[in-house]
Amino acid sequence: MRLTVAQALVRFLGRQYTERDGQRQRLIAATWGIFGHGNVAGIGQALLEAGPDAMPFLQGRNEQAMVHAAVGYARQRGRLSTHAVTTSIGPGATNLVTGAALATINRIPVLLLPGDTFATRPADPVLQQLEVPYAGDLSVNDTLRPVSRHFDRITRPEALIPAALQAVRVLTDPVQTGAVTLALPQDVQAQAHDWPEEFFAERVWGVRRPRPDRTELAAAAAAVRGSARPLIVAGGGIRHSGAEAALAAFADATGIPVAVTQAGKGVLPYDHPAEVGGIGHTGTATADELAREADLVIAAGTRLTDFTTASATLFQNPAVRFIGLNLDPYDAHKLAARPLVADAREGLDELREAVAGYRVDPAYESAYAGRRSAWEGRVDHAYAVSAADEELPPTQAQVLGLLDGLVDGTDILINAAGSLPGDLHKLWRARSADQYHVEYGYSCMGYEIPAAIGVGMAAPGRPVWALVGDGTYLMNPTEIVTAVQEGVPIKVVILDNHGYASIGGLSGAVGGEGFGTGYRFRAPDASYTGDPLPVDLAANAASLGMAVIRARTVRDLREALAEARSATRPTCVYTQTRTPDTVSGPPPAQAWWDVPVAETATRKAAAQAREEYDRQAAQRRRHL
Repeated sequence: MRLTVAQALVRFLGRQYTERDGQRQRLIAATWGIFGHGNVAGIGQALLEAGPDAMPFLQGRNEQAMVHAAVGYARQRGRLSTHAVTTSIGPGATNLVTGAALATINRIPVLLLPGDTFATRPADPVLQQLEVPYAGDLSVNDTLRPVSRHFDRITRPEALIPAALQAVRVLTDPVQTGAVTLALPQDVQAQAHDWPEEFFAERVWGVRRPRPDRTELAAAAAAVRGSARPLIVAGGGIRHSGAEAALAAFADATGIPVAVTQAGKGVLPYDHPAEVGGIGHTGTATADELAREADLVIAAGTRLTDFTTASATLFQNPAVRFIGLNLDPYDAHKLAARPLVADAREGLDELREAVAGYRVDPAYESAYAGRRSAWEGRVDHAYAVSAADEELPPTQAQVLGLLDGLVDGTDILINAAGSLPGDLHKLWRARSADQYHVEYGYSCMGYEIPAAIGVGMAAPGRPVWALVGDGTYLMNPTEIVTAVQEGVPIKVVILDNHGYASIGGLSGAVGGEGFGTGYRFRAPDASYTGDPLPVDLAANAASLGMAVIRARTVRDLREALAEARSATRPTCVYTQTRTPDTVSGPPPAQAWWDVPVAETATRKAAAQAREEYDRQAAQRRRHL
């Protein structure tokens, strides 16, 4: 069959499928694109010729945002289906870097197809070519190498076959998956080649579920049986594996409490007796106290980042040991853990059978149940609205409380950056396994709105909320136009607190005195401490095509959120949160996070912050 390289690639991608537990999904459900000279006559022509049945096309406004939308879609589909993203060479390609980093860090599959400079070098340099005197084969696309799980450049037509197969292998590998980049020189895209029919046959890529090694399983079971105060730390791997029922069965059988990371929140519903809330710097007092006392930590499907471990200060019991249940051996060995390398569902099921009859002491269950109940009281307090509050602007915690009173298990909340991830991790009551969608591997400002579009496409008919602060909104609002164009009825809630409030709070805590974090005019001393900027974000959202509801008071906001939830078109709810409570009103951090403070400084705030830093850092442990 004679086709161009671009035509062959599009045809190939349309016939790739994943299968897990007997369920088959199309791997590349659609392709996002913004066209320039580097892809318009290649991939662009191929998509046009293929038509929407063979490969649906989605028009984006920002290359980074297109990757975020693909990631949102893929996460919602359990990493079994994703989107491709095509761009031109030049700034379109380099705009992919942030999105690629986010996908790879979070281990979410997305296929990137940037155009590239000419492979045949008919002129040198060509438009948007990066000239590197020591390497003639480099282009700006090489910036994607360190943030891609697999990278290849197709410099001849016949190279497409092994490259495409390798790309799909990585996309469907539950350990290796992330951003996969196939750089496509613009001349090669348009070259014709005689392709074997077998290349275009339907292929089904099985997503494996490795079972644990017998020796590792026996060692893990012995550790559980020998523990008195065990704790499970459940991460995003539980969700990616679809292991929620296995986790619930394990907790029910053993009575071991379950703390959750940002990626793992929701794998048990908030009202499950063993669920003790978020862990680490943004976690609950319940989970963090249990972590400090634990003699065994079962790290299940988590990368154990610094927020989870409170920068290596959280697990303080001198006798604490770890079991690393993870599909990736790299993660399974962290904190000198006893590795249990396996799929999360298979590992939990077999470990439950291996420890049959074991259960924690009833006094331990009773103690953490009491702590859990006390924390729920603190959540109620943070959410509370008094009669006087009804006519005041809401606090950020009250915004979450109003949403908490409105949603059910079908709603999906998306967030990534600012002060909201901490508030959500501590306070939000997740009602379903996929309700809580906080991207905190990269904590990327600008993720929320495009990701909401991807989630809305993956879960049509469900209410999808993008919660953004004014700082995040100003970073990347342009995909609102796409939501309007595609008729995806996302609900964007803009919380305007006049600046980078989260970093402003952190700056104050580490002696930076909030420097450079407010969205304000300059004061006479040249600092950004004057009046708030007269920016109307609601008007901006309306100009991009959204229906906009302004909410001045708590009463207004309650009505606005209800109206937005039932809306059938993209809708924005805009509110200014109450000052001086510009960050939130929930309990403060229950564990430390390492942000180095100046070791020497002339300003008093920095000197005091350094004293506190030294005190906290002294608690850091190396688990060996």
